[in-house]
Amino acid sequence: MAAIYLIRHGQASFGNADYDKLSAIGIKQSKILGEHWQRESIPSKTYSGDLLRHGQTLEYFMESFQNKQIPVVLHSGFNEFDHVDILTCYNTEWHNFAEMSADIKQLKEPNNIFQKEFAAALDRWISGEFDNEYQESWPQFKTRCNRALQDLIQKELINNRQANPNKAKVSKDILVFTSGGTIAVTIQHILQLNDEQALKINQQSKNTSVSKLLFSKNNLSVDYFNNYSHLTLAGADWVTFR
Repeated sequence: MAAIYLIRHGQASFGNADYDKLSAIGIKQSKILGEHWQRESIPSKTYSGDLLRHGQTLEYFMESFQNKQIPVVLHSGFNEFDHVDILTCYNTEWHNFAEMSADIKQLKEPNNIFQKEFAAALDRWISGEFDNEYQESWPQFKTRCNRALQDLIQKELINNRQANPNKAKVSKDILVFTSGGTIAVTIQHILQLNDEQALKINQQSKNTSVSKLLFSKNNLSVDYFNNYSHLTLAGADWVTFR
């Protein structure tokens, strides 16, 4: 069986004008993961969402991994949901995410306040009662992510069938640089979990954590979820979830 490693991006720049850009911590987390992967098997291919934080996580991972010969495929199907759209539909005063997060930072216990409000915004999004208000509804998001995974698997299976007669190298370990929400609905689909369980998975996902899937022609399974041991070994301060 072949393996797909779903890698959540490094910490983004919450509260800054460009949230999508990795923070200094996020850059270091990506480098720590790349250094850790030097002890793992060399990936045969890499997929990445096309958000800036995906590309930067991949960039700093590769810089530390020190192997630039791995093919990279950009795939927007692995992009995260639009948190700004979800927050704006929940509260129209939050159309500017940078200003909203900066305002929240001035309050007592800003992280707790934001998490509470964001959880409420996500609950509204997945309720199904307001699907027409969002640029991408919850069902549409899940469908997009699952299609991206199936597209990857089908392409790799085809490539492997074509490669075998010529004894060419087949894809065995594939990295996917993506986001927490995408990983959560992927796990949800495979394990047939409900929406509430999918949100809990999303809340548990740490920056640069690794979740491993196994696939073959007729099977798809979860080997493990949310492994961030590379961060804990480097020091507990590197472990973040946002």
